[in-house]
Amino acid sequence: MRSGIHPVSRPVVFRDRAAGFQLLTRSTVDAEHTVEWEDGTTYPVVDVEISSASHPFYTGTSRVVDTAGRVERFERRYGRTAPVRH
Repeated sequence: MRSGIHPVSRPVVFRDRAAGFQLLTRSTVDAEHTVEWEDGTTYPVVDVEISSASHPFYTGTSRVVDTAGRVERFERRYGRTAPVRH
């Protein structure tokens, strides 16, 4: 391998604030902030908006959206428009 072309991989904490979930793993991402881990060591931290702890698919809180009646409900409410001619 050529030296100087590969990014530096180091331990980084990924934190999902909404779920209170943290994951310590290796990454090449740069982080501005740090956090103290359970072992007392300080690691760079990256805040993420969604993780497996807060994603509806993984938590089982996903809702089934009824898409079958949306067009009919729209047409009932606002009427059918004239077809578009090209």
